[in-house]
Parts: sequence; structure tokens; C-alpha cells
Amino acid sequence: MTSVPQQFSLDKRTDAYWRITFNNPPINLINPETIQELSGIVDALEASQALNVVVFDSTNPDFYMARYDLARAAETPVSPGKTGLPMWIDLTTRLSRLAAISIACIRGRARGAGSEFALACDMRFASREKALLGQPEVAAGVYPGGGAIERLPDLVGRARALEIIVGSEDYDADLAERYGWINRSIADADLDGFVDQLARRIASFERPPLVKAKQLLNRRTLPDKTDLVESHDAFLTATRAPSAMVRGGKARALAKTVGLDFELRLGHYLGQI
Repeated sequence: MTSVPQQFSLDKRTDAYWRITFNNPPINLINPETIQELSGIVDALEASQALNVVVFDSTNPDFYMARYDLARAAETPVSPGKTGLPMWIDLTTRLSRLAAISIACIRGRARGAGSEFALACDMRFASREKALLGQPEVAAGVYPGGGAIERLPDLVGRARALEIIVGSEDYDADLAERYGWINRSIADADLDGFVDQLARRIASFERPPLVKAKQLLNRRTLPDKTDLVESHDAFLTATRAPSAMVRGGKARALAKTVGLDFELRLGHYLGQI
């Protein structure tokens, strides 16, 4: 990586093990700059010939990746990435197909696009006390457009995916684990140590069998690119619909009234609109 992106820091613990930390105060919103920077990060991950494992975490204990900033939806990069897909679909697709193993270490809220980024990683481990996951788009007047519709059913089943998406509620780590959304719910005090130990174990292995094992698994487990693009385009179209704009305006007004608690309990408040 030739430069450290503004919203991300790189801790290269060994040539085979990197940690990348997200920090976009105050609540780790994902915005167009995040997408641009993540695309460059995936470029660097692909370029490494020694990397076995990469861990994505956050500096904010309350917000892993809060959600996409819908107020800036019109600025979402749609220019094609290396795969020819829109940039968000491009980078998450390439992350899923990366030679190295990717791990989301989730502490705090991972909602909407934040959840979808974690879903694109190979493994997900979350703080039992502090992690909340959600796909709140339907309650906000739109629907997921970054991979949740395609990836969640394979992890949790069709019925539970519908519950998550159309219910638009927050899920704590224990329930997310029971549903299969994440690998494990881990006590917060033990989360970093567990993920670090697993990452170091993976980093110590020979690279060729790791790469081949992931390639073979990918044959049966990755979503269709055409479906991903269809959902992505439908999401952007939905953000411009009059009904979504009205609902979004109500959400922003409520957020001003209740302050930070709106983001902390987003599923609860969106259900009141």
C-alpha cells in the first residue's frame, strides 16, 4: 500500500497478516470517499504475493460501519471498477474472491452497507456486548443494494433473510450467531485476542493450499454478479423515489430530535416513522 487512506489505517503485523482499521468520525458512516478508499485497499490486497489473512476492524467501540450516508446517495460512485461492475459491487466481489482470507472483527453497529461489507468478508466475529447488526433499508423506504439480498439467504436461509431485511430490526451478536449471520459471538474482552490468534494461525500456514481451498469453496458460495448489479441499481433508483425522500426527511427530523440515540437504536426509531 503506497499511502494510508484518510479513513483507514494499516497495521502490517507481518507480510502474511494485515489489519485495516476504519475511522470516520463521529459514527463511522460509509460515504463515497469510503468506497473510493476501500477500492484502493482491495487493489493493494490483491497485489500482495505474501498475504494470507487480513482483518478489518474499527476504532469506534459503538460503530463498526454504521450505515451508508443516504444523504449522499446521489454521489455514490457508479463508474466501473476492475471487474466492470459498479465500484461498491466491484470491491466487495473482489474481496470475496481475494486470495487471502478476510475477517470482519465487529465491535459496535454494522448496519446496511456496513453489514454488507462484513458479509463480503470470508468470516465474521462480533462482540457479544457491543455488536449490533441490521439491514434497516426497508424501514428507511428503500432496500439493500450492496449484497445483503444475495449473501444473507445462503448464510441464514430464505425465511430468516426476509425477517432481517423486511423487519429492519437490530440483531445482537448472540442472535446473529444463532442465525448464521456471523461465525461466533465472543465476549468483548476476548474478541481482539481471539481474532488475532486465529489470524496469526492462518498467517503461519503455507499460502498455496489456503488460496486453493478458498477458490474451491467459492465455486458454490458466491452470489451471481448480475444479481448484485440489479440490486445495486434498484437501490440507487429507490433513493430517488418521492416516498423514500419523504420517509428520509422524517427520519432526519427525528434524528435531530433524539440526537445520537437515533443511531444507537436505529431499528427502534425507524419503526416509529
